[in-house]
Amino acid sequence: MIAYQDVRIDVIAEGRGPSVVLLPGRGRDSEDFDDLAAGIAKAGFRVLRPQPRGAGASHGPMQNLSLHDFARDIAAVIRHNGNMPAVIVGHAFGNWVARMTATDYPELVRGVVIVAAAAKAYPAGFAGAKELSDAVRKAGNPSLPEAERLEALRMAFFAPGHDARVWLAGWHHEVDEAQFAAGRATRQSEWWPGGKAPMLDVQAELDPFKPRSMMNELKEEFGARVDIVVIPNASHALIPEQPAAVIDAIVTWIGKLPQP
Repeated sequence: MIAYQDVRIDVIAEGRGPSVVLLPGRGRDSEDFDDLAAGIAKAGFRVLRPQPRGAGASHGPMQNLSLHDFARDIAAVIRHNGNMPAVIVGHAFGNWVARMTATDYPELVRGVVIVAAAAKAYPAGFAGAKELSDAVRKAGNPSLPEAERLEALRMAFFAPGHDARVWLAGWHHEVDEAQFAAGRATRQSEWWPGGKAPMLDVQAELDPFKPRSMMNELKEEFGARVDIVVIPNASHALIPEQPAAVIDAIVTWIGKLPQP
């Protein structure tokens, strides 16, 4: 448990070696990363999984937040672990926090891995944005019938043939609301560049939030500091769908970074 001011962050920690911090998607908790964390730790890393405020035993103010507040939480975790720069891996919404942390605390970040990140803006004429937004709300709403939630999960998060039931649990309404509001309270231009850290863009081939026409947008904008890996047969959930491929992509890329 890491404490500062009126915030307490519950961290799941495992392994030894250079630090890798895993941040979950919006409204979800860090237990999403059980397989991913085990694989990265086995490869020789210290894996830290901060639970978002409102999940696990983490708590702190949940109103009037921006992404800068969540970045401050992650900086506290990294400092507590020895103050050595870490690689931050952010899934979906978690990549916003990862990039915000790299922007606000560049001395604490070796690199940023963004996993299943949405496009910066949908291409002209894209008609599915509202449908995707509705699906996200339905997927995490336990008051809805299970069949309706599964339909939303299959549409927005899981590739055909994958078991969407694994994500019926793990949602936290208060966390989702706080993170959604914090995202809206922060200009995209503040977090999008991820400071100047090296960046790995791990994409899912079938992710509706990242149309294939947009797959090279980060490379085109930021050039050589961005590498791209596309994982086949996966959608926006990605990590429960193809954990071994995601582990391999992350570990291989970290191995190319300068030593901390």
